[in-house]
Amino acid sequence: MTKADIVAAIAEKHDVDIKKKDIALVVEYFIEEIKDALYANDHVELRRFGTFKVVEKKARPARNPYAEESVWVPAHFAPKFKPSRILRDKVKEAAKNAEW
Repeated sequence: MTKADIVAAIAEKHDVDIKKKDIALVVEYFIEEIKDALYANDHVELRRFGTFKVVEKKARPARNPYAEESVWVPAHFAPKFKPSRILRDKVKEAAKNAEW
């Protein structure tokens, strides 16, 4: 699902008198706020959805499968998403009832 798909779904599913252009702006601003919070090393908690935060990954050895050689991955920071229990349970239930 792309950002455009999300905008279209909001416009179709919810009976609001807002133009798709305005919905797209709100979605874009929402994403920008999450990114800005992560850039500032803040965590973002969206109740009943999940939490976004920045975690530190330790330095580690890895393997380049194309060159078949070992490489060293330095320590770095990476964004992480942890889904809420409610979201995890609903996805599990949907997966049980659907043919994926």
